[in-house]
Amino acid sequence: MKPSIQLYRSAISGHCHRVELFLSLLGLPFESIDVDLALKEHKSPDFLAMNPLGQIPVLRDGELTLADSNAILVYLEARYAPGQWLPRDPVGAARVQRWLSLAAGPLAFGPASARVVQLFCLPTDPKEAIARAEGLFTLMEGELGRTPFLVGERATLADLAHYAYVARAPEGLVSLQPYPAIRAWLARIEALPGFVPMLKSPVGLAA
Repeated sequence: MKPSIQLYRSAISGHCHRVELFLSLLGLPFESIDVDLALKEHKSPDFLAMNPLGQIPVLRDGELTLADSNAILVYLEARYAPGQWLPRDPVGAARVQRWLSLAAGPLAFGPASARVVQLFCLPTDPKEAIARAEGLFTLMEGELGRTPFLVGERATLADLAHYAYVARAPEGLVSLQPYPAIRAWLARIEALPGFVPMLKSPVGLAA
């Protein structure tokens, strides 16, 4: 039987990987549908009907169509694993939300942006993106020096939202060597049952 969940994605996207990772950790069968960004399939009328912003990932679960990776994480948690990856107490929920906001800000405009510059050989100075990455990693290093995961003793959506772009930060010339607590955290994520790695991308995809 065809899985009821379809994930429209690109294998090199960290935003897509965080959803793919969570689906795997939850043990949910799903169909991956690759969207060719070079051919601008994400700007086609059919795709824009699913997400008018023309961005990946998009999740379809039965009659539901949902865009935005962090929103998809929240939906999947509430639908299939309520309370297991997103605390329901006010403080715990707020702490996770803080990291989801950081994933949409400093993470996206830091290590993720620095990586895009290198992967696609963009004529852009990555200095500011690298500086944002280092600022975020300094914050993460401090927090992970106190707790094994970003929001305490167990993995949450906060960790899943950050994993891919932190793990692949060296592809954007952001070294992880100064951050032993982050490297230990990455290993803890990778040890979770059902973990699937993100594709290691060759630099210079547009070359």
